[in-house]
Amino acid sequence: MDKIPAAIFGASGMVGQRFVAMLEGHPQIELSAVYSSERSKGKRLTDIWRLPESMLEEDTGSLKLEKLDVEDAVKRKIKIAFGAVPADLAKTVEVEAAKSGLAVFSNASAYRMDELTPILIPEINYEHLKIVELQKKKRGTKGFIVTNANCSVTGLSVALKPLIEKFCFKKVFVSTYQAISGAGYPGVPSLDINANCLPYIKNEEDKMNREGRKILGTFDGKTIVPRDIEIWANCVRVPSRDGHLEAVTIQLDGKIPSASDIAEAFSSFTGVPQRLKLPTAPAKPIILRLEDNRPQPILDALAGSPGRARGMAVSVGRIRLDGDLLRFFCLVHNTIRGSAGGSILNAECAIHDGMI
Repeated sequence: MDKIPAAIFGASGMVGQRFVAMLEGHPQIELSAVYSSERSKGKRLTDIWRLPESMLEEDTGSLKLEKLDVEDAVKRKIKIAFGAVPADLAKTVEVEAAKSGLAVFSNASAYRMDELTPILIPEINYEHLKIVELQKKKRGTKGFIVTNANCSVTGLSVALKPLIEKFCFKKVFVSTYQAISGAGYPGVPSLDINANCLPYIKNEEDKMNREGRKILGTFDGKTIVPRDIEIWANCVRVPSRDGHLEAVTIQLDGKIPSASDIAEAFSSFTGVPQRLKLPTAPAKPIILRLEDNRPQPILDALAGSPGRARGMAVSVGRIRLDGDLLRFFCLVHNTIRGSAGGSILNAECAIHDGMI
């Protein structure tokens, strides 16, 4: 089967570079064009590369960045656009791309809460992908937009999914310790974050509640009905490079499970991408850590196997039950599972369903 040509919108940023690294050698998708701002136009990927753990192959590194132009992408017969541009730019360029027939897999917040656009985390809500057909019909577009979640709510939602299926609760409290790579490049000024923590990330706490309710909701054939749950968040930027650590407290209702019941729910969790054996799907979407001091960003951010799925698993540990309160930590790699890798997995789902 011929590979499907794809482009990256915003290839010079942290998430854009993750896309580049993860698309190298992909069995279904061929990276054919990399777009960026006017400022980076003409530079090769090797000239702007900032991921020390990923060495580019020569052919990939020699790709030249071009000014973002949807018409150019259409002329090149691009079928998939991976979006890593800011929300204000995504608001216009992603719609233009969808109208032009491209399948857009976006990391921006611009369309996450749109009534016809899914926030897809396929282990949780694979069936939400079906709303794309309504999106195309009602908006008269040849292509479509599928979004990722906010990177913090991605990890939290994956951890909540096996619990919400088996146990009763409506209130979730979470404190996040978010890596500096989540702020993009160059990110937070060094004098602000070095040996320090910043207890405010703009719009983050509200996103976790709104997006989490939609992600964990149900598609009734016409619309996505949000889950009846409240997520109360405190979000902090901390001086780690990659990996968002989250301290979660859940108030359980009804019969209280045992800690072993909780552990079993996490460790046995699987989803549609695992059954389909999609290329970027981790064999185990949740990895349970039994050590007292895990998960840790430096040790667990790249959890997940096989090799293409490194960083795609969410790590969970320190499970504690205190009366009706369940407490645990979870960890998600913010620029892999929470961004580029999540979008690539979403594209694999759409390819499997014959949408591309």
